[in-house]
Amino acid sequence: MSAVDYIIVGLGNPGDKYKKTRHNAGFIILDLIAQKMNVNFSFSRFDALSATFSLDGKKIMLLKPQTYMNLSGKSVLSAMSFYKIKPENIILIFDDICLPVGKIRIRKKGSHGGQNGVKSIITLCGTDNFPRIKIGIGNKPNDMWRLDDWVISSFSEDELKTVEGDFESVFKALELMISGKIDEAMSNYN
Repeated sequence: MSAVDYIIVGLGNPGDKYKKTRHNAGFIILDLIAQKMNVNFSFSRFDALSATFSLDGKKIMLLKPQTYMNLSGKSVLSAMSFYKIKPENIILIFDDICLPVGKIRIRKKGSHGGQNGVKSIITLCGTDNFPRIKIGIGNKPNDMWRLDDWVISSFSEDELKTVEGDFESVFKALELMISGKIDEAMSNYN
């Protein structure tokens, strides 16, 4: 048995400049998990901020890669290799422009769907067998926005409250996923 049973990876970009941006939905959710579990992040050997806690008898690591979104795979591969964890035990949490703000979608595995952080993880780890929770950030509202400008734009206060308000659903889904009930999580929360 490894020292860590599951790694929950939140995707985002480091630094205050990106703190409340749409692309940092994964970081926002991990911060809420850390707060709920009363743990603090510290810099780890995986070019990431990490924190650990126990949940239902399993040791869980939260991982926030500090490599910037497009290089997230470096951090994930490093942690995955160190703990010898199967991809099925690494849960990705990231933003999705195809979902309205605050909606979530759970998948067992799949392509990157144009999300560059997930693309980096799949490319470097050589598999797409990562369970994932996608956090809706809404699609760009008009032709005046470039997609890359939209995803690094800040959530409005109401949007941020919506994302944070759906946190309990995300956490309950994670509990099911960690207990091997991903189909139930998908049924209940998609």
